[in-house]
Amino acid sequence: MASRAEPASRAEPVDAAERRDWRDVVRDAADLALLGILLTLAALPLLTVAAAVGTASAAVHDWTRTGGWPSAPTTLRRFGRAVLPGVPVSLLVLAVVGLLAADLAALATGRVPGGPVALLVTALVAAGLAGHAGLVVVEVGGGGRWREAARSAARACLDAPTRWAALTGVVALAGLLAVLVTPVTVPILAGYTLAALHAVANRQPVAAAVTSRGGGRAAGRLVAVDPAGRRSVPAHPELP
Repeated sequence: MASRAEPASRAEPVDAAERRDWRDVVRDAADLALLGILLTLAALPLLTVAAAVGTASAAVHDWTRTGGWPSAPTTLRRFGRAVLPGVPVSLLVLAVVGLLAADLAALATGRVPGGPVALLVTALVAAGLAGHAGLVVVEVGGGGRWREAARSAARACLDAPTRWAALTGVVALAGLLAVLVTPVTVPILAGYTLAALHAVANRQPVAAAVTSRGGGRAAGRLVAVDPAGRRSVPAHPELP
């Protein structure tokens, strides 16, 4: 009897994964599109860019781990708590983006000496910073504070340059698509980009994802990955 029941238990995860069909894919795509639209609307005041991105990243964090989205009250509470701490971050991001854009435009038009070499170096630096910023957003979505997330992401990028390159590629592709598509679809692209950043940043071997049961701040945050690509983790911590 035990030998006959064993194959059935092994088939349960497969059956659970097979229950997802095209309607689930369409629903997930619609949810991410709506997330991108809400993110864009929340970021329109500019000073709320960091709070909007962090809250959206937290929502994607919950979705990738549990398969469900946080409730509206939870999301609003996270956004409200993240607005004031995010104002300096928003100003810094806007300043860096503005300076890099002006520098690239000046090099491309020849107003600044340096030629193609300087333009290429500046573009590579901008792309690398964008990849690092993508990992910072993922870290903040996991419950980290902006300053700590920036330091942690910097170390992670140096320790895993291939993942840094992959994150840079995600941001670069999103930027290219944003130029090619119609402006009205750019907010939708934001939700997909955020989901792609989480997918790339959290990609790791199953053996390395087993949670340590010891103490410390990072304890209990990573667990083994199941065949469906979801993780079962404790409730998401509040954003700063």
